[in-house]
Amino acid sequence: MTDPLKPAVRLTELRKSFGSFEVLKGISLEAMEGDVVSILGSSGSGKSTMLRCINMLETPDSGQIEVGRETIRLTQQRGRTRPADGRQLQRMRASIGMVFQSFNLWSHMTILENLIEAPIHAQKRPRADCVEEAELLLEKVGIAEKRNHYPAHLSGGQQQRAAIARALAQHPKVMLFDEPTSALDPELVGEVLRVMRALAEEGRTMLVVTHEMAFARDVSSKVVFLNKGMVEAEGSPHDMFTAGGSDGFRQFLSGGSGLK
Repeated sequence: MTDPLKPAVRLTELRKSFGSFEVLKGISLEAMEGDVVSILGSSGSGKSTMLRCINMLETPDSGQIEVGRETIRLTQQRGRTRPADGRQLQRMRASIGMVFQSFNLWSHMTILENLIEAPIHAQKRPRADCVEEAELLLEKVGIAEKRNHYPAHLSGGQQQRAAIARALAQHPKVMLFDEPTSALDPELVGEVLRVMRALAEEGRTMLVVTHEMAFARDVSSKVVFLNKGMVEAEGSPHDMFTAGGSDGFRQFLSGGSGLK
C-alpha cells in the first residue's frame, strides 16, 4: 500500500514567462502517491506549460518542483534559470513518464523498439529483460499484435496506447498526460481512456491535462482548475462538479465543455 501522506509531486509558487507574457503566475499544487489529478482550464490557461515544467521540458523562472520528495535544483545563468545538476535532472526525468497529445513516437522504429530504447540506453537494463517487459506492456494496453509495426501503420488510438506503454516501460513514479485524447478521432478516444482508467485503478500517480470531463469527474481523486495562469479552484470531483468550484469554473463548464 502507498503512504497516503507522501507527496509524489509538489509545485510551489511556480512562475514562467515567455518574453513579456507571464504564463504561470505562482502556481502551487500537490499530488499524493496514488492520486489522479485532472487539470482543467481553457486554452492558454497554462495547463500544458505547468506539466512541461515538472519534467523540465520548460524551465520555470522561479518556484520549486519536488518529485518524490526530491527538489529539482535550479540555478541562474546570465539571467536565465537552468537546472543546476544534469545528473539529477536525468535521474528525475527517468522517474517521470510523459504522454503527449501528438504521441511523439519515433517513426523510424517499430513499436517494440520504441518501448525498449530508453530502458536499454538510458537506464542500462538488459535487452532481454526490456523486450520481455515491453511485450507484456503492449499486451496490457491491447496492441501486442502491433509490436513489429511502425507507428505510421497504427491508428491514432493505437499510437497513443503505444506511447502510454513506452512511458510505463521506464518504471515511472509519476505519469504526466498532456491532453492525451485531443488529437484523436472521437471513436478512438474511448480506447485510450480505458487504458488510463485501468492505470488509475492500479494506484498509479497521474497528472492529466484533459478536456474529458467524464474522466475528470469519475476517475480523478482531485480536480484542479487553472485560469489565466493561476489555480482558481481545486477540490474533489464531487465538490467541483456539484458545487461548481468557482464562478470561473462554472463558466468554463457552461461554455460547451460538457461531460464528454
